[in-house]
Amino acid sequence: MRSRWFALLISLVAASHTLRAQPLTASGAPAELRLYRISNNCIRLMLAPVSYEPATGDNPSLAAAAYTIPLARMRSIDREKVQRIGDLTVHITPSPLTIRISNKQQKLVQQLVFENDGSVSFLLNGNEKVLGMGEGGPKPERGLNWRLQNVQFDRRGRIDSMQPRWQGDAYGSRNPVAMLTGTSGWGIFVAAPWVLVDLRQETKGKFIPAQVSVTAQPQNEKNQGQNMGKGLPPADKIIPGLFDVFVFDAQDPSSMMRDFSRITGPAALPPKWALGYMQSHRTLEEDAQMSGIVDTFRQKKIPIDAVIYLGTGFTPSGWNKTQPSFEFNPEVFKNPPSKFFDAVHGNNVKVILHMVPWDRDRLPGLHGSIPAKPGETKDASHIENYWKQHEPLVKMGVDGFWPDEGDWFNLHERIKRHQLYYQGMLLSQPGKRPWSLQRNGYPGIAQWGGWVWSGDTESSWKTLEAQIAVGINYSLSIAPFWGSDIGGFYPNETYSGEMYVRWHQFASFNASFRSHGRSWWLHLPWGWGREAMGPAENRAIPPRSAMNNFAVEPVIKQYNELRYRLMPYTYTLAWQARETGMPMMRALWLHYPKDEKAAGTGDQFLWGKDIMVAPVYEKEAQVRKLYLPAGIWYDWWTDKTVTGGTTIAKQVDLATMPLYIRAGAILPVDTIRQYTAEPVRAALTIKIYTGTDGEFVLYEDDGESTDYLRGKYGLTKFTWNEKQKRLTIESPKTNTAAPGARVFDIEWIGYGKKERVRYDGKRSVVSLQ
Repeated sequence: MRSRWFALLISLVAASHTLRAQPLTASGAPAELRLYRISNNCIRLMLAPVSYEPATGDNPSLAAAAYTIPLARMRSIDREKVQRIGDLTVHITPSPLTIRISNKQQKLVQQLVFENDGSVSFLLNGNEKVLGMGEGGPKPERGLNWRLQNVQFDRRGRIDSMQPRWQGDAYGSRNPVAMLTGTSGWGIFVAAPWVLVDLRQETKGKFIPAQVSVTAQPQNEKNQGQNMGKGLPPADKIIPGLFDVFVFDAQDPSSMMRDFSRITGPAALPPKWALGYMQSHRTLEEDAQMSGIVDTFRQKKIPIDAVIYLGTGFTPSGWNKTQPSFEFNPEVFKNPPSKFFDAVHGNNVKVILHMVPWDRDRLPGLHGSIPAKPGETKDASHIENYWKQHEPLVKMGVDGFWPDEGDWFNLHERIKRHQLYYQGMLLSQPGKRPWSLQRNGYPGIAQWGGWVWSGDTESSWKTLEAQIAVGINYSLSIAPFWGSDIGGFYPNETYSGEMYVRWHQFASFNASFRSHGRSWWLHLPWGWGREAMGPAENRAIPPRSAMNNFAVEPVIKQYNELRYRLMPYTYTLAWQARETGMPMMRALWLHYPKDEKAAGTGDQFLWGKDIMVAPVYEKEAQVRKLYLPAGIWYDWWTDKTVTGGTTIAKQVDLATMPLYIRAGAILPVDTIRQYTAEPVRAALTIKIYTGTDGEFVLYEDDGESTDYLRGKYGLTKFTWNEKQKRLTIESPKTNTAAPGARVFDIEWIGYGKKERVRYDGKRSVVSLQ
């Protein structure tokens, strides 16, 4: 009897708690809070209508790895609830619904509060910087000095409408995303809904759900500076009341980047040639001119891997009939196009063609897969049908595409467009890596080989400076492969050979190494060493006195050669992007998270972990000030050492962009090649920057096939022990693509020693004598 009364008492107490429990709601409807484990340091929180169950494919920015079984679900809450997920502890309290996430050191990572006004607030800590948020920034306010306004590296201090748009009158196109990184050690990615980000307060930020509109009108270059539509998610994909967010413990920034890559899809490796130099062309005269420029590169021994041709309509005379068209321009191609392709390919140069959406009126909703899956509606908007129109070009010999415009596509369609050019090319050329360069991007494009350039920028020193911050934030929050138009797209009276050189130097450490812009002869390596400027497409162009600058070409050649010498390192960075999520262009904070000075530095960056790049962005600069974190650093140009933890002043001339290599770095340095696949007999040089222990894993594969997806690649690990003065070489992965016996030229920087080593794939130890 007593036990029965006791059970009744317990049930009455439970019932009283249930009666007092606060039901969760979303947009006025019953809702459920769901907690998911992504990794030990990342969780997914979802407040959603009770009837909504997420499924793979609902949000194309999320890969299958983002969809797991909830570890906890609740529809009401009456008191604090605690849930352990991986190394994180989640505290949930009602009135208002508040979610606090702490790490295993019991340090608060982040706090989300569902405010009564419908916004969701989060914490901002002290003087930390907030980075990421996609590409570009709010449009500069017009005024006397509007071009001199700083683009935001640190996003704090203003509200951002997060409007995706084409923007030609500032620092590049807008590709915003609510992926924020706080340098005190947190990250937040709001996967849904589309939100405005308010960072005006000192201690609290807010996500404000946007009023979604999908109305947009396609435009082209002639409509420069105008809003090209909001490009928000499609209305039929919006779930009223859904708030879907990922929270990262970023005390170790590399773990955040790994988790972000996992939930948005690991990056597809580009073909190796895509990391070489690309020369873009605008107004064309004839096919003989086009192949003749390639001949000139080879004659001058300026390395190049690809040429790109703009379409007619975007320029008076392009590769095709007026865009959109898939037909070659008979006014340009005096001979059958096949002869042109034979000539260019005979010079070991790839051909890339500029494209715009074929039928804008019938393609408002790109959808589907290639090949089409069972049940997909293959209408005019299906990406396989659209791709079919590209196939004759691929059969002709086109190696890649430059899909322009598309700013009116909503966010999901933008991802689909990257998928279109990835899966489409695989359909036409099975086993061969696709490549395309696009203006629109969003998390999720990396798995489709997504490359983005910053759009139609103005040729100005301030724009060049801004591109550094733009590239860093893009790399933190969208995908690892980015670049900008070398020299800027819109030339003006301030454009000069000096500016072109400085931009080229910067771009030699971007994923996309491409020269493009109006008055395109001035974007050729030898363009400034002549009297004629070529077709002038702007009213404001450089004065004729700026021509005959013969100092430009040798510097351009020098940095092209440097790009190719460092290709083994750069190609390994592309592999690291896939394996670890770490971008190629890295904020200093990623490797020096405890260094407040490094975290706030947005005008220099790390290329991988080992190379500090400090672009020169001031006219007639003689000194470039830059910050070096603690440790020993080597000047790339002189091999002299500098003690870090301070700001230094590096003397520069036109040929010098400051590059510093950290002690402990191991750099593979190739001989100069004229194209990435050029056969050479010279041994690969391994530079060891002594002073502390170091390690580097060299990645190698065939550079063009998708065999890497099946494990056909080679890894060679180099480990330097400073105390023992011993180098160990070994292959941690054995497979069919591992290189056979080879020769390395080992060079110990700091000790002035060199030694040739024969390596047969078996563990080898080299002691410094």
